[in-house]
Amino acid sequence: MSTAIATTDTFDELINGDLPVLVEFGAVWCGPCRMIEPVLEEMSVEYADRLRVAKIDVDEHPEIAMRYGALSVPTLILFKDGEQIRRTVGARPKRQLLKALEGGF
Repeated sequence: MSTAIATTDTFDELINGDLPVLVEFGAVWCGPCRMIEPVLEEMSVEYADRLRVAKIDVDEHPEIAMRYGALSVPTLILFKDGEQIRRTVGARPKRQLLKALEGGF
């Protein structure tokens, strides 16, 4: 699996890394989160040289979800140099997700 699992302890270091990071705020009980999982895994391999993909469980790490206003799952936030630059909510096909993130990585 190329997708990183983020935690409260590793989140800030992750989003301040050398590559942009797409973080999925999700939960194990979330059907749309499971639907988007293969898309995110594919992106993590296909764009490995210019994008990291990570996920954080909002039930296990609610303070991170609250900090970024991830009130619905899945919420996908693209971070670059520690700053949020794109946000999308809900599961989308790969083509639509890439369009929503266009220019961010």
